[in-house]
Amino acid sequence: MEKRAVKYHRGRLGEALREEIETLVEGELGDPRIGLVGVTAVHVADDGRSAQVLVDVDGDDQEADRSLEGLIAAKEYIRHELVERLRIRRAPELHFRLDRSEREKARVEELLARAKKRMKTRAGSSEKKA
Repeated sequence: MEKRAVKYHRGRLGEALREEIETLVEGELGDPRIGLVGVTAVHVADDGRSAQVLVDVDGDDQEADRSLEGLIAAKEYIRHELVERLRIRRAPELHFRLDRSEREKARVEELLARAKKRMKTRAGSSEKKA
């Protein structure tokens, strides 16, 4: 079982990494491939040597792929900046992944709203028949 302090530290580190990476991506990376990117979460591995960075990209799949390529190209610069800004001994190896949860959530909500609307119209038409 993992000690609470270690888990708490990893959570704080993940949040600090998320904030700094988002700041870097929003204003300091000059790569034209990187579009409107938001960092939704950073999950630090148990050993602290790697971290999965979940990013949400506005735009279509092509734009998302281009932005991901730009982020991967800037990975070492981002790691260097994280060491400097957070004053950590070694930044974790960063693995960028697309986070489509917001789009999927919106799609599910849209489908639920349609189903609810359909149920109301069916209920209304069955009342008229009775």
